[in-house]
Amino acid sequence: MALSKDSKKEILQDLIAKLKESTGVVLTDYQGMNVAQINSLRNELKDEKVEFKVVKNTLLEKASEELNVEDLTKDLIGCTAMVFCSDDGVAPARLLKEYFKKNKLELKFKSGLIDGRVFSPEKIMEIASLPSKDVLIAQMINGVKSPLYSLAFILQWPLRGLIFTLEAVKRQKEKAS
Repeated sequence: MALSKDSKKEILQDLIAKLKESTGVVLTDYQGMNVAQINSLRNELKDEKVEFKVVKNTLLEKASEELNVEDLTKDLIGCTAMVFCSDDGVAPARLLKEYFKKNKLELKFKSGLIDGRVFSPEKIMEIASLPSKDVLIAQMINGVKSPLYSLAFILQWPLRGLIFTLEAVKRQKEKAS
């Protein structure tokens, strides 16, 4: 069924708003998925505060033109779904990759927009392999903390050596007396 002009304008405004608000947007091909799989994917993404929306290529192209990110939609062909998140820019790509791998489906990224930069399908696949933001922060903190613990441990050895020496001298003097 064809959409009315008013509903197209409303959808276009919604797409523009979603593209503006989102830190991470991934365009993917959902062809080959049945309705049950799409609903399952939507539910899994919803738990992570990520949205999945099937979009018309022409409306998405107009929305990207409006925001001056035409590269995002330059080669759109076929079925397109937009997966977006306003919290973690990498989450949409990572979660899609996990879902498709878990369900043994073929994942086809079309392009992506992360923090205002457009990425190719190959780069999006690389980005999808990155751990989550929280894991990266924990790794960074651990990387900073580890040398400090090592330094503290190394600086304690001379003091411990002195204490062991003094205790040995004390025991010797106790035996001598």
